[in-house]
Amino acid sequence: MSEDGSQVADLQVGMRLNHVPVEPSGPTAPPTGPTAPGNPKGPMGPFVPGGSGDFASTPAQKKAAANTIETELEPNTKKAAEHADTDTGTAQKGFDGWETAAGLKKVADTWDQQVKTLMGRLAAEKTSLRGASGLFASNDTGIGNQFLAPNSKLNGL
Repeated sequence: MSEDGSQVADLQVGMRLNHVPVEPSGPTAPPTGPTAPGNPKGPMGPFVPGGSGDFASTPAQKKAAANTIETELEPNTKKAAEHADTDTGTAQKGFDGWETAAGLKKVADTWDQQVKTLMGRLAAEKTSLRGASGLFASNDTGIGNQFLAPNSKLNGL
């Protein structure tokens, strides 16, 4: 990572999305993972890197993750895509008449499709995170209602 703070920003986003400390990696970072001494379950948990070992998260954590997607990941992804399109377009014009220009166009088209797919996934994840709390609450209410005794004809006597 660069010295301009992008590694710090990446770590902050990772912490908000995973709600666990995220350790930097690189040649100066201490070893982590399944082979690290005293860490048989992996870098941060038994299921996935950055995971806490369970699947639980609070509605506030889901909301924070959705907000991070909306306020940071989506706009920054869009900005990076626009920057790449601009630079690739400039290079393409510089190679006009050469096969390199056609190659750059193909790369730009592939990149645009990948960005479109990524933006769709980010939007879907954001929507899912925002809807998950409501689904769990209505599920809990529905199951609770099943335990309530049904009204008997004798209740009104």
